Amino acid sequence: MKVVVDLNRCQAYAQCIYAAPDHFALHGAEALVYDTAPDEAARAEIERAVQACPVRAITATSDVPVPMPQKAGDQ
Repeated sequence: MKVVVDLNRCQAYAQCIYAAPDHFALHGAEALVYDTAPDEAARAEIERAVQACPVRAITATSDVPVPMPQKAGDQ
């Protein structure tokens, strides 16, 4: 999994820290530090953090490649 926080958008409301304390933390008053590559076992926590962010500064994507559907006739 890959996590990205838009630090220009982040306003340090810290809701992500409450949702996923093992993956997000404030360093000082407003500097957010976070785990950019948590394992898939943390997906539920990370998704809660994504949803908890009031300014939608957090995105999480899967590292698992999505197979392309085969066209008719491809084998």
